[in-house]
Amino acid sequence: MKFLATLIGIVLAGNLLAQNWQLQSPQKNLALEVRLSPDGRPSYQLQFKGKPVITSGALGLQTQDDGGFDQNLAFVSADNSSVNNSWEPVWGEEKSIRNQYNELALRFMQKDGKKLQILLRFRLFDHGLGFRYEFPGQPNLQYFILKDEMTSFGLAGDHTAWWIPGDYDTNEYFYSVNRLSEVDAIAKGNATEISTRKVWSRKGVQTPLMMKTAEGLYINIHEAALVDYPAMQLEIDGTSLRSHLVPDAVGNKAYLKAPFHTPWRVVNVSDKATEILASRVILNLNEPNKIANPSFIRPQKMVGVWWEMHVGKSTWDYAGTQNASTTGVEAKPSGKHGATTANVKRYIDFAAQHGIEGVLVEGWNVGWEDWFGKWKEEVFDFVTPYPDFDVKELQRYAASKHVKIIMHHETSGSAINYERQMDTAFRFMKNHGYDAVKTGYVGRIVPRGEWHDGQWMINHYNRQIQKAASYNIMVDAHEPVRPTGLHRTWPNWLASEAARGNEFNAWSVGNPPAHETILPFTRLMGGPMDYTPGIFEIKMSSYDPNKKEQVHTTLAKQLALYVTMYSPLQMAADLPENYEKHMDAFEFIKQVAVDWDSTAYLEAEPGAYLSIARKAKGKGDWFIGAITNENGRTAKLTLDFLPAGKTYEAVIYQDGKDAHWEKNPKSYTISRQKVTSKSTLSVALAPGGGAAIHIR
Repeated sequence: MKFLATLIGIVLAGNLLAQNWQLQSPQKNLALEVRLSPDGRPSYQLQFKGKPVITSGALGLQTQDDGGFDQNLAFVSADNSSVNNSWEPVWGEEKSIRNQYNELALRFMQKDGKKLQILLRFRLFDHGLGFRYEFPGQPNLQYFILKDEMTSFGLAGDHTAWWIPGDYDTNEYFYSVNRLSEVDAIAKGNATEISTRKVWSRKGVQTPLMMKTAEGLYINIHEAALVDYPAMQLEIDGTSLRSHLVPDAVGNKAYLKAPFHTPWRVVNVSDKATEILASRVILNLNEPNKIANPSFIRPQKMVGVWWEMHVGKSTWDYAGTQNASTTGVEAKPSGKHGATTANVKRYIDFAAQHGIEGVLVEGWNVGWEDWFGKWKEEVFDFVTPYPDFDVKELQRYAASKHVKIIMHHETSGSAINYERQMDTAFRFMKNHGYDAVKTGYVGRIVPRGEWHDGQWMINHYNRQIQKAASYNIMVDAHEPVRPTGLHRTWPNWLASEAARGNEFNAWSVGNPPAHETILPFTRLMGGPMDYTPGIFEIKMSSYDPNKKEQVHTTLAKQLALYVTMYSPLQMAADLPENYEKHMDAFEFIKQVAVDWDSTAYLEAEPGAYLSIARKAKGKGDWFIGAITNENGRTAKLTLDFLPAGKTYEAVIYQDGKDAHWEKNPKSYTISRQKVTSKSTLSVALAPGGGAAIHIR
């Protein structure tokens, strides 16, 4: 137990005492020092292999009635422990995850006032630090209101940051890349308001925040196990970052009851970008699976009535724009409604033919004619279909084809309406053969005044996941708070959106080619993303000659995203007729796995390129995805992850020699060659392009 944190010094400072504690990670990569100043202020420092990561970080909380827990504290006790074990997720990027850390738990007491106690718990992994605040049960502290969290991250320099603004309501931005000192001016210049309240924090960026130092260190800051607490954003002050919690309608941060602990604050660090991606610190800081029998949870692929609405081929609503003033069964059909019985059967047939498990259907229930931006409390009822959607017939037809229809619950931001109807909606699902639901939270939140990322909504997302689990239902959440590893605890939470997805390419300026090389270092640090890859008809002019929009990608890159953008729920998002034009390329989508035994990160640089290899769960097949930004490059793929002494066939789907994301996005080639663990593949990636490889 030589690593155990010890009280290493008591230094006289005038007539007062300063106290220090130190902790090292198991392999001594990271070194933590916690300090209590003479006036009772706790702080911390963090180093990686002798290089400064956090030079000075403040610690503490402030409550409304109980005084501060950020100063005038007295040391009570220190407890130390170590953990070195492994656990198996229900699904994931590895069959087994190692959990090894050294822990320091420091108990402090207020010197004045109620003399309440607070515990600071630190866990130090070899590539990451997690810490949180804990309030033990105590007679003088039961319910309390949190005014602020004082946590800060004082950095060693003006690092390069990949960031999106601190919006309380959405994460759907493409990333900017700037020095930290430049971020605030850019963010403030873009700030907008809703009903006189700014939707951005004062100087904020969202987590996960990815940074790189001039010395080549990669630093990622996020949080883990976000429960009963608002999401953390980060305010920038020079080279220091300070936690900024999303407030409620009256400006309070949280309403808490002891005993209680906050989410973990997480700092991942490495001198290799691939090790940031390989970190499982956030998962390890979440509680184990709470679902007693998770056998109903099945990673899967899906197609669906969805992309055709985004490209303008059909509509969500029954009436269409020509009858927008009418609603529900009184509306006249427009002829463009997507979720018709006949059209859904067409998708079911396609899924069954190609071994795809699920069919998502959006726009099946009444309410879509008058749903967006109205801030209404009641819009959808989640059980009433449009006249042209035959629930029982589709249940019968899907079952006959061994395909499952995936439910869609758009709340239009009215979480209170959804909570009232949740049991009814889930019973309807189970009675009609639905085992999975895609939720949506587009629009301003009802209860009015709450934010998507505030405590009330954090509790709502968690209530919804737990309620779904009680009905053996899997969930794909759209427009929620960004994930924090809770899919370990509730593995029926298969995926979330919580970022700017592929849909933006259909009707906006789109996502730049670098977007998908950044997301694994940012949004995906907390959990899987439903990015909806697999778009083969890349230019929107194919639907309307007047449209200039397009997906900023090559076709081969869309295949690679099934490996680089991890999710146990992957959508083949394009229309069946577009896949039928390129069935040789569609073969990769059919074959690629969604659940994995192991993952190897071959090469990576945020914003530039990424190559990942994954072994299919329970099989000998490997799949590789390699992508690049707007610059072409050659991916060097060393196959030493393969078992020695075996020969494999590699089927390589890559950009054609004349491919270019803008000029010629659908140019691709398919080739085959024998490979072993000693092989290295050199694969040319076009500008905005990629490659997908099936090793079998």
